[in-house]
Amino acid sequence: MRRKAAVPHSPDDWLAKAEARIADAASGPELQQIGRVESIGDGVAMVSGLPDARLDELLHFAGGQAGFVQTLDRDRIGCVLLDAGDDVRAGALVTGTGEVVRTPVGPDLLGRVIDPLGRPLDGGPAIRADSFEPIERPAPAIIDRDLVVQPVQTGTLVVDAMFALGRGQRELVLGDRATGKTSLAVDAIINQRSSDIVCVYVAIGQKSSSVARVIDQVRRHGAPERCIFVVASPASAPGMQWIAPFAGFTIAEYFRDRGGHALVVVDDLTKHAATHREIALLTGQPPGREAYPGDVFFLHSRLLERAAKLAPGKGGGSLTALPIAETDAGNLSAYIPTNLISITDGQIVLDAKLFAEGHKPAVDVGTSVSRVGGKTQAKALRAATGTLRLDYAQFIELEMFTRFGEQPEPRIQAQIERGRRLRALLAQPQFRPLRVIDQTALALALVQGLFDTLPLAEVSKIRAALPGWLDAHVPDVVTAVEASGVLDDAHRSALLATVAQLAAQPAAAAA
Repeated sequence: MRRKAAVPHSPDDWLAKAEARIADAASGPELQQIGRVESIGDGVAMVSGLPDARLDELLHFAGGQAGFVQTLDRDRIGCVLLDAGDDVRAGALVTGTGEVVRTPVGPDLLGRVIDPLGRPLDGGPAIRADSFEPIERPAPAIIDRDLVVQPVQTGTLVVDAMFALGRGQRELVLGDRATGKTSLAVDAIINQRSSDIVCVYVAIGQKSSSVARVIDQVRRHGAPERCIFVVASPASAPGMQWIAPFAGFTIAEYFRDRGGHALVVVDDLTKHAATHREIALLTGQPPGREAYPGDVFFLHSRLLERAAKLAPGKGGGSLTALPIAETDAGNLSAYIPTNLISITDGQIVLDAKLFAEGHKPAVDVGTSVSRVGGKTQAKALRAATGTLRLDYAQFIELEMFTRFGEQPEPRIQAQIERGRRLRALLAQPQFRPLRVIDQTALALALVQGLFDTLPLAEVSKIRAALPGWLDAHVPDVVTAVEASGVLDDAHRSALLATVAQLAAQPAAAAA
């Protein structure tokens, strides 16, 4: 079969198409401002020749690196690099973009480990973002917010029973180094495996081994498909560590603004403040208290104010913040801890002495507080706990006086023995979150004195065996209380009777 010869294009057709493309092409002068690097060091470049640059504007260097404007002086600007600055030299060209730093958002980030700019760190494919949003966004206005009344169950008895956390709250986790701050926050993330809350864990300057351990714990015990890990390692540029918490909040706001619920854990803001101080000193900002610049309070306040419970007209979503901060020798009056305490809605203070004694989580009940109060606590648990926190505080004082050797009267001795059993209940192993019904049953049994005659070792065994015991003996009560959140007299009696049965056979509970 003969192939049909191709018809050649005429020169007139080619000319017409070329003229059409030329006519459609944009013409006219194009203005581009180009600056130069005057000096570079420790991740900060001083740039001249960009008089129209603005704060937080994204700049591009000739070698492909990026940075953002941190300070504006009369004849130069301070630019914080987001990439390694080894190849940036004095005299290198710098161009402005007119844009601010943005991070990808969307459901495709769920289950991923990324850096603050959305680049994968887990070896997976590139992120397919719904959009790219600025890392710095204004906090919701007062009129756009709603009351914080819905609970965030952490699964940790001492927190849920005494310092209830609400959706939209900002609760600071505070303590010395290696006292279990991250473990407490990770347990809260793991407990959301049975809730509708999306969790964002932001690591700022944490060791790679520590971050890997957190990710592994969530993958083994939690719901990693509803978690996002934003990591800025110590080897990252200071700019990456600086933008990490802002990027984490922007990622979480995507879910909040669509009517969902999100929990952001920032680990930790002490290192973030140190990075901010380093950048400020390198860019020539005047130092203040403890060499921090004067805007360090504004830095963290504008970040944490973005946590909120939105009004129904705005979708009704919530963003809850669990920032972590480190103290030195338990000093809560240091500059950064004081700032964060005044910004947040309460703090959970971890005590190094309690931790050394083996009491974990080492929550100091006397100095911890939740300013939202019992309004966010589950109704069933609130009905069961009553004056539990006050009783525990009184027990601590009474136990201190008995150390002087004086024999207390029988009523005081009974109060001390009950307090010791409460302390045994509050010492909860990691990765063993308790449901609301479990916490309610334990609180009821303690208040009614079911544990008063038991050895302390048996109390912890009963706590460990209780969830399975309730599911096996009163599944209808478990289902009803978990569904309604209300504890009536019939449910109360059934729970007390079931716990009494378990307490009567501690050997079977241990098995």
